[in-house]
Amino acid sequence: MRKLLLILFIGLFTSAAALAQDGMVVTGKLLDAQTKEPLIGATVGVKGTTNGTAVSLTGGFKIKAENGATLVFTYIGYVTKEITVTGNDMGEVLLDPSSSSVKEVVVSANTSKAIDRKTPIAVSSVGPVYIEEKGAGAEFPELLKSAPGVMTSKGGGGYGDSRINIRGFSSNNVALLINGLPVNDVEAGKIYWNDWAGLSDVTTNMQVQRGIGASTVAVPSLGGTINITTKSTETQEGGTISQTLGTYGQSKTLISYSTGLTDKGWATSFLLSKSKGDGYAPGLYYTGYSYFANISKVLSPSQTLSFNFMGATQIHGQRYTFNTINTYRANTLGIRYNSDYGYLNGQLLSAEQNYYNKPLASLNHNWKIDETSSLSTVVYGSWGTGAARYLAGTPSPGLTPGTSNAPVPRTGDIYSPIDFNAIVQQNVANPDGSSTRYFQNTANNHQQYGLLSTYKKTIGDVDLLAGIDGRYYQGEHYYQVQDLLGGHYIVDTRSNSLTSPTGDINNPNRLVQVGDKFNNDYTYRVASEGVYLQAEYNKNDLSAFASLAGTNTSNQRTDYFNYLTTDPNRTSKWVNFLGYQAKGGANYNLDAHNNVFANIGYIQRAPLVANVFLNKKNDLNPDAKPEKLLSYELGYGFRSSMFSANVNLYRASYKDRAKTTVLQDNNDNTLYTVNITGINELHQGAEFDFKFRPINTVTLSGALSVADFHYTSNTGAYQVTSDKGNTLTQSGLLLKNLKIGEFGTANTSAQTTGALGLDVQVLPRVKIGANWNYYARYYASFDPTKLTTAQQNTAGQAYTNYQLPNFSTADLNFVYRFKFAGLDASFIANVYNVFNTEYIADAFETSIPGSADAYTFAKRTNALGVWYGSPRTYVTTLKIKF
Repeated sequence: MRKLLLILFIGLFTSAAALAQDGMVVTGKLLDAQTKEPLIGATVGVKGTTNGTAVSLTGGFKIKAENGATLVFTYIGYVTKEITVTGNDMGEVLLDPSSSSVKEVVVSANTSKAIDRKTPIAVSSVGPVYIEEKGAGAEFPELLKSAPGVMTSKGGGGYGDSRINIRGFSSNNVALLINGLPVNDVEAGKIYWNDWAGLSDVTTNMQVQRGIGASTVAVPSLGGTINITTKSTETQEGGTISQTLGTYGQSKTLISYSTGLTDKGWATSFLLSKSKGDGYAPGLYYTGYSYFANISKVLSPSQTLSFNFMGATQIHGQRYTFNTINTYRANTLGIRYNSDYGYLNGQLLSAEQNYYNKPLASLNHNWKIDETSSLSTVVYGSWGTGAARYLAGTPSPGLTPGTSNAPVPRTGDIYSPIDFNAIVQQNVANPDGSSTRYFQNTANNHQQYGLLSTYKKTIGDVDLLAGIDGRYYQGEHYYQVQDLLGGHYIVDTRSNSLTSPTGDINNPNRLVQVGDKFNNDYTYRVASEGVYLQAEYNKNDLSAFASLAGTNTSNQRTDYFNYLTTDPNRTSKWVNFLGYQAKGGANYNLDAHNNVFANIGYIQRAPLVANVFLNKKNDLNPDAKPEKLLSYELGYGFRSSMFSANVNLYRASYKDRAKTTVLQDNNDNTLYTVNITGINELHQGAEFDFKFRPINTVTLSGALSVADFHYTSNTGAYQVTSDKGNTLTQSGLLLKNLKIGEFGTANTSAQTTGALGLDVQVLPRVKIGANWNYYARYYASFDPTKLTTAQQNTAGQAYTNYQLPNFSTADLNFVYRFKFAGLDASFIANVYNVFNTEYIADAFETSIPGSADAYTFAKRTNALGVWYGSPRTYVTTLKIKF
């Protein structure tokens, strides 16, 4: 017995000595500073040693360290933090995303980020790791395609031509904020992603807020908000070099560098990249350059200043003709067929190209006035220059094949490329020296300036925010001759006939040469002044907010061609619309795992400027009204270390919508602008998403959305204006009970979507992932001008939407992280549409059935114009950090 006690005593003493030598066990939790979510897989190490550990599913960590030792906390996309050990319980350790670096430097213009289990809205986010591992070769919208209620498409397949729909709302009702700054097109409300191609390389967080959103800007979105946060200047010196290669000639070269924070409080970061490729269909070639720069200065312990400059300049070919399914099947390229390209002097040439550059500059000042108040102010500006260049002329180019006498010359049969050399020869042979066909620019140059300033005051458990939102926009629009293709001029004839363009009244019958403006030349000006006030309550398990905002939007138009220089009506009066929004919501955390929330909002927004003026003149639209939205939502969330899930129920009533769309006449390809008012819609549905981590190395995620988007009434009268100046007013459209099809050539949204994702850390440095997306109850867009009483009586039955086939796609990704010459490196491979699924991504019913016989499914299918989705593509990326 004595011998046994002696052995136990010696063992306990030895263990205690060893523990004392190795240090005590230090515990804590590592969390995201903004969302308070655990940073699973982050690294905790003892500085100067090889001792380290990984963060668990709950964010917890345990590591042996002595008092006075320094623990280093690191995670990709977050600012590294060092803390000295002063006890065995470190509590919660918070890491800031890279966008919050340089001590207190903040690049965001307002409090627009949603926080889990606090902000009462439906939200999905992707961080820098997801973007890096799954985003190579993908465009911005595609990063969000697995979120419930979201649908994306590459459209015609051109570089940057992707689109996104949220809860059935197209991009002109979805706000895009970059660091809190609104960057949607002011006139049409749309998001042009080619303006921001390459920005994903500096994005630290991308968040899609479905419904009313958390943004405090005074001019709101109706369907949802996409909030992109870019990195600021890094606190540590370093950089990245990467090279991406993929199918169809895809290539991207990137370099970035950060100086780190100097002793005097200065820091600088920059990024440059070049992208190029052939596109997956002939004629979709592209070249793009992306740029980003940040200069930050810590002025004092309470004030910082940050300057950002970013953008992308690009040129890319576009596919704009919807061809029939039989046309794709009739040629050797199959779904990659493109009727909108050809050859000139042996060089590949697209019949339509888009080139644009829209730099965005902002200066942010953040001031922590005292412990309870702060002021954040940003001034910004953007300057857009560019155009859509396309083949035009008389007779019409007639680019759509499928007839025996396609009017545009081609190198072979009707499915062969356009013969631009033959067009040149035709123009040269014209006895009067004019050009029958030519390339024209539809130019859109603009300048935009804004000021956002938010004051925040904390009183007890309430945060009060008050701010101003001022914006000014000026956009110039004109047609310009870009290339006469062998001819010497065209005649800008002043006429109201369908066979002649409407030209310059100050210079009728002018001979227009390369570089000259013709047909139309006008400028829009849009100014808005807004104020907003928000109160946020946070105490224990309850958080709530109430927000009010008001705006005045002023519109003015100057027309240089349709009015004499002496005519005082050449510039319209300012046309004003008042708008406001009231929204609120509350979240209650039932316990550590369960939470519920609800929100409601009413929004009145000024109509878009394109709907304010009619007839391609300064004529005011008497039916232009502010658009209105009433939205409410209920949500439930569950959180645990292994499983998390969300359920959302929503209903949004959208009234007095106005829409402008451009259609093409099937006979002579004349373009018509259609102004429609009095559109009423209902968007409602249920959403579910989850994330399951059975073990630390496996993550399974998924989402499901089932919705109903339909028109609730017929419209008021609408007006049709040809691109040659003729106008026609028609009676209302019979839209009631039709599925929302974003009529015209705009794209629609599937009303049932699903997604599954699996990520497996198979080895410490090797990770594989798979994603599957499913779309159903998906409808073709249509020509709304055919939905009149006369048309439906002829058909013998009411029109119903054409439902496209259900489809699904699967993607794979592989990640290998390694050391290269002592530097962190990674090799990432992505395969999109791995099974090479053929599916219709977008469709347009060009001709509404005119008889009961033509209404058969087979005849409608044969007449349908479609774009097929992208075939299987491969992308590989090698990245080295130094």
